[in-house]
This record gives sequence, C-alpha cells and structure tokens, in this order.
Amino acid sequence: MANPTTENIKEAVNVYNEQNCDGIIGFGGGSAIDCAKGTGIAAAKNTTDFSRFKGVLKVRKKLPYFVAVPTTAGTGSEATIAAVITDSETKEKYAIIDTKLMPDAAVLDPELLLGLPQHMTAFSGMDALTHAVEAYLNRSNTKQTKMLSEEAIELIYDNLYKSYDNGQDIQARTNMQRASYFAGKAFTRAYVGNVHAMAHALGARYNVQHGQAVSIILPYILEEYGEAVHGKLAHLGDIAKVTEEGDSIEVKAEKFIESIKELNTKMDVGTKFKELKNEDLKSLADAAYREANPLYPVPVMFSKSDFIRMYKQLMVS
Repeated sequence: MANPTTENIKEAVNVYNEQNCDGIIGFGGGSAIDCAKGTGIAAAKNTTDFSRFKGVLKVRKKLPYFVAVPTTAGTGSEATIAAVITDSETKEKYAIIDTKLMPDAAVLDPELLLGLPQHMTAFSGMDALTHAVEAYLNRSNTKQTKMLSEEAIELIYDNLYKSYDNGQDIQARTNMQRASYFAGKAFTRAYVGNVHAMAHALGARYNVQHGQAVSIILPYILEEYGEAVHGKLAHLGDIAKVTEEGDSIEVKAEKFIESIKELNTKMDVGTKFKELKNEDLKSLADAAYREANPLYPVPVMFSKSDFIRMYKQLMVS
C-alpha cells in the first residue's frame, strides 16, 4: 500500500462491522497504520465521508482499541496523532490530526524489520530524518521536541546506512525503530513543514512513495531556507558528526545538507521526479500551499510561486 485511500478504509471498516470486531491492529508501514487509524474513525463515527475530518481536532470521539505494530522504521505513525489519507475520487491527500488517533499501544519489535527490502529501509529511514529535521526547525518547538529530534538524528546517522547495508543487523534495526518513534513524537507536537506539504501533493497526484518523495525534496528545501536555518542546521551537523572543529556556522550547515544528499546517493534514492509535468505545477503548488499555510510553523513561509519554483527544481530537465 503506497498511500492509504478512502476506498481502502471503506473496505476495512466493512470487514470490521461484518465481523463484529472490538479493536483494530495496524500492522505494517505507515500507510497501513494510517489506514487502520482511518478505519477506527469510520467505525467510531459511522461514516466514510472523510473530507469532514481533515485538519485539526475534527474527530473528537474515542476510537476502538487500537494497537500499532510498525514493520518499517520511518513514519512514526505509531507515535503520532495524525493520519494521512488520499481521497479516492478527488485524489486529494490530506492530514487528519486529532489526539483520538494516538494508538492505545505500540509494539516495537525490531525482528519485524529484518526482511525489509533495501529501498524501503532507505525511504522509511529518510522519512524519519525528515520528521526530525522539520520538527527541529519549526517555530513551535519545546525543549522536549528538540531533544527528541536530536536523539533521532544521532541514531539515524549512526544506524540508517548500517540497516541498509546489512538488513540483518538487529542492533541497527532496533536503533532505527527508536529513531522513528522519537521523530514521530517530535513532529506530532512540533509539526512537519514545507517538505511534507510538497511530498503529500506529489503522492496524491502521482502515487509517489512518500519516503522517497521527502528524501529527495529535503535538501532542496533546506538550501532554499538559507541563513534562516543555518544556526540550527549547524547544530544538527555537529550531532550527525559531519562537521569539523573550526568550521563556521554556514559551513556546518552546508555540510549537513550535503550529508543528506550523500545518504540519498549511497542508498540510490534519487534526486528528481520523472513524473513531474509543467501542466501540473500550479495545482501541485496550490495543494502544497493549502496544506502548509497556516498550519505548519515553518522557519520560512512559501508563497504559491515559491512552491512552483521549488517543484521546477525537482523536474527532470
């Protein structure tokens, strides 16, 4: 399941009702867990009209008992109050954010990750990195979310490529699972940002895998933010151990961004989107703008023309 749809949820809640179920287990990657969250909403509210729940605090009703069992290390959905759903008819991809979506329990078993293919290890791991970085840069941080982001980034830089290179490395898998959880807790309070807004629009339009989308977009956005984020990126560069003593703040920030590009290259993530078409740029930018503003407390606000310009940078020339 690349992106959970309202049609997926309708099918799942039909089974839930037919079998007289008492609870829901979300087993799989972030899309499966988000689908399970959507199923819980449909069961609790007795409706599959999901457009009424998009945005913040629209559910307002306790879901059936819900257990999240992640089999990837990246989305952090097991630790968040959010679900991202794609409308099967309109192709719009949107977030539903409500405290009622926090799982009652999360089972973090690294053995479930041992068979994860390399490309999914890369995509999900870079998704976790993006969560941590965007949460850290945002303007709604707390002392706790900063600490969670920092811990996640340190774990990712120490363990992501190890997990990619040797999928049977149980310690690396354990640490990546912890990183995903910490990053999820960070962004469920401090939010994500323009990277995710752009990625969600791409995912809805072209069904691009979400982790791959944010992996590719992240360094472009960080470069666009410029001096506004150099201080924070320099600190993250120190945590990631990609800087040297004596480097200026600007150089440290640049080294951190470059290290993200290097991770993408080493894990064959890609640098552009062949799916992108000129005729889609305006609608993509409109969707990204609607999602980002005013919800995400980003360090640099983007206009619709800014989003168009960023999408153009991501096109294959």
